[in-house]
Amino acid sequence: MNAYRRSQLSVAVTAALVLSALPLTAQAQQPEGADKAKSLDAVVVTGSRIKKSESVTQAPVSVITRAQIDKTGVASLGQLLQQLSTGGKALNAQFNSSGNFGFPPDGGGIGAGSAQVDLRHLGSKRVLVLVDGVRWVNESSASGVSGSADLNTIPLAIIDRIEVLEDGASSIYGSDAIAGVINVITRKTFDGAALHTYYGEYAKGGETKDGNFTVGGGGERFSAVFSGSFYEQDRISSADYEQSRFPIPFGGLDFGSSGTPQGRFRFCDPSRPAGTVGFCGDATNAAQFYNVTLNNGTTNPVWNPANPSAGTYHNFTGQDRFNFAPFNLLLTPSQRKSLFTNITYNVNDNVNLHVKALYNNRQSVNQAAPEPIFVGPGAGTGGIADTISISRLNPFNPFGIDLNADSNFLFIGRRPLEVGPREFKQDVDTWYANGGFDGSFNLGERSFSWDVNYVHSENKAQQVFTNGYNVAKLKLALGDPALCAAVAGCTPLDLFGGQARPFTQQMIDYIRTTQRDSSKQKLDLISANITGGLFDIGDREVGIAAGFEHRKNTGSFTPDALRQTGESQDSFAAPISASDTVDEIYGEINVPVLASLEVSGALRYSDYDSTGGATTGKIGLRWQPVSDLVLRGNYSEGFRAPNLGELFGLTQFGATLTDPCGPTNGGLVVDDSNGPNSTPLETACRAQGVPSGFRQANTQITTFTGGNADLSPEDSKSYTGGLVYSPSWAEGLSWSERLDFEVTYYHHKITGAIQARDIQQLLDACLAGTASGQVCSGFTRISSGDLRPPTNFLDNLGSITTDGFDFKTNWVSPEWSFGQLTASAQSTYVNKYKAVDIDGNVSRRKVGIEVDDSAIPDWQTNVQLGWKKGDFDAAWNIRYIAQVDELCNGDLEGLPGCPTADAKRSLGATTYHDFQLGWNNALTVEDLRLSAGVNNAFERDPPSCLTCSLNGYDAGTYDLPGRFWYLSLDYRF
Repeated sequence: MNAYRRSQLSVAVTAALVLSALPLTAQAQQPEGADKAKSLDAVVVTGSRIKKSESVTQAPVSVITRAQIDKTGVASLGQLLQQLSTGGKALNAQFNSSGNFGFPPDGGGIGAGSAQVDLRHLGSKRVLVLVDGVRWVNESSASGVSGSADLNTIPLAIIDRIEVLEDGASSIYGSDAIAGVINVITRKTFDGAALHTYYGEYAKGGETKDGNFTVGGGGERFSAVFSGSFYEQDRISSADYEQSRFPIPFGGLDFGSSGTPQGRFRFCDPSRPAGTVGFCGDATNAAQFYNVTLNNGTTNPVWNPANPSAGTYHNFTGQDRFNFAPFNLLLTPSQRKSLFTNITYNVNDNVNLHVKALYNNRQSVNQAAPEPIFVGPGAGTGGIADTISISRLNPFNPFGIDLNADSNFLFIGRRPLEVGPREFKQDVDTWYANGGFDGSFNLGERSFSWDVNYVHSENKAQQVFTNGYNVAKLKLALGDPALCAAVAGCTPLDLFGGQARPFTQQMIDYIRTTQRDSSKQKLDLISANITGGLFDIGDREVGIAAGFEHRKNTGSFTPDALRQTGESQDSFAAPISASDTVDEIYGEINVPVLASLEVSGALRYSDYDSTGGATTGKIGLRWQPVSDLVLRGNYSEGFRAPNLGELFGLTQFGATLTDPCGPTNGGLVVDDSNGPNSTPLETACRAQGVPSGFRQANTQITTFTGGNADLSPEDSKSYTGGLVYSPSWAEGLSWSERLDFEVTYYHHKITGAIQARDIQQLLDACLAGTASGQVCSGFTRISSGDLRPPTNFLDNLGSITTDGFDFKTNWVSPEWSFGQLTASAQSTYVNKYKAVDIDGNVSRRKVGIEVDDSAIPDWQTNVQLGWKKGDFDAAWNIRYIAQVDELCNGDLEGLPGCPTADAKRSLGATTYHDFQLGWNNALTVEDLRLSAGVNNAFERDPPSCLTCSLNGYDAGTYDLPGRFWYLSLDYRF
């Protein structure tokens, strides 16, 4: 941003602040009374900065009250918001992915241990999270620089209510508010003290404990709230749930890992005669390579090169694969501690000083099976491991030959269980401080409100990864023993002995290493806002709001030195250290055109150091032709600036891919027995050098991914239209005290969407001949036919279009003799979701389809039924998720629900039932509340998913399997 524009913005802000300060003395001299009454009735609701008194706003906003939160029986904000009918897949405690996939392409890291929120299935990066109307810091979780907020940094104890804006709002709040806004409103006043305790447990274990203490009070000019909270959630092992005990339900060991405790050995012997088993052939033909594993129980391998099965080896099959699933976690453990305070001091009748501060610490853990060791070109890491050769002089090498990475050696995969599971422990600190002033003044007969805020917040994380390996040390320990002996601590490594001959402690101590990754995000923000009335049209006021915001986002990711050099057996990652500064100015106006019609408009200009300027606008209308009915509509422009991870990240990602040239569970694609080039796919695979009889070694294929400093912001166009009907004929009746209906149509279109290509779809298109040679050039293979790591970097690649309807209803009964009943429902119908990349490829992700652990059901519905009489109340919540289908493939052909590779397998509709009973003034103790409840009371398990990456179900869409019960106690004194 040039100096002239900075000067213009500075002058504008200074003028606004001076203007707001000048009338304070005049206002103080006026008698208290009528002038304040109107402003007290008006409030700012998420979606507009203008204070309004209407209960139905122009934009669709859902409000979740404190009482409604308590009725859900959940103990975390993330779990609460992921139950929204408007929501989609978002990271939560059911994702245990640290050691299994590497880092996603957006540079944001895995986010292990965090919880995020998605709206409209557009991704958590396109949802803006506010706290009291002010932007919240994004998370780091020690694996990248993310564009999403971690809801686990906001304790449930401090929340008064949550406002969910179900519409785009970039012109009001700036970048990221494409799909909507989550505004968490904290407790500002509290009189007395309150204690809350909570205990819950799943049928499979996983105890959840939550406790908080809140105290508050004040005087004539001063009020303060203080809260301290503690939350602890225990782990549940994947081994405890039948559906999660195998990599793919019903698939057995065929879908396990080729990194087994007994080892898998793929090589050839240069001394073998042409045409015999073990013959090396030429450099492009690995069809006759040995592909063997050690027999179980073997301590002294016996090798017969002419007939491997005559010794202690046999040919490797799917039944030799390793079942890694029981070592994973179904629910990841987390412990959180937080302190929060909110202080207000009335400087005078028109000026308030406000201060908010929060500290939150999270400690969480992810776990994976003991790390396999893969060495040789077939390891497919793109790093040091692919270059490792094994000396014939290695004292444990039973084959008597050098295994050379550049000639006769493909890979050895060996998983030493004796080392223990991989653990990834996150320690995350979040600091937040907000200080400023707010107040009001009059200009003539017009009243204005203003606020000035300064915010400093940090999210700082460290992750400690244990039981990983130093690949450079692996290379030395497998090479010439004389070179190893010259290095202190080096011990020749035994990859050949199997589980019955485990690594010695000396071997483990030399190659094992503890790795430490760290990341940090920092947000500094200065904002100033003013709102009030200009003049009247008839008996209604023309309202305006204007403001300025200056933000600086600073982010860093420092992976362990071994990751940076490629010496980590785990994923490669490059460091990030960058910042981005933005200056924004906005204006908003609301005009009552007629007595029943008002029109609003907003305009915002944002200037980023990284990507330049962007202007967004919004126009809306609200028409109330009769007192019972409100019609409303909005059209808004939005944008999302690329975050620091998307601009500068560089990592690896273990994409789960099905190689069309070598399905692990179907017929052979390249097969000499049926003649050359019998199908177009076989022709394409042969052209890439795939040998006859090829089978894909593993489903995780390493991909180099990363950011792009030349990215442009995403643009969006959104519109909503609908009605709110509150019939007066349903008020004060024998069967109804109040009845409301709401219908909203939404439509979002994003262009220039920041994404990497769908690597599976691109591989399929390249082999089908429907993608260009340029985009296919990244797919190359080694002599065995296995893919080398492709590259897949971010770009402004595509467009996303989605639309649908929201339906809401609310009913309250009169107070009958047996009590008062309430009923409400929220239902979302997704009509369309279509993503198209720059090459014209249409994403597999569609309405009614399960793909990439992310289903888009066409219907999601939540129903809340309530009863209350005296000190007793009950709640029955029903959550419905419609059926979706997953796409079968060659790997899955023949498994239940997948008779053919092109079939669709049904994941049936799922309904959860949650019950709660509450007792106020319990046990004759005034202000003591006891609650007991059970969620998923009828133990509805999530539908089994064959294409999901972990635990056999979509953890972003469905609840954990089994019943969850809980007890809570609240005492106010």
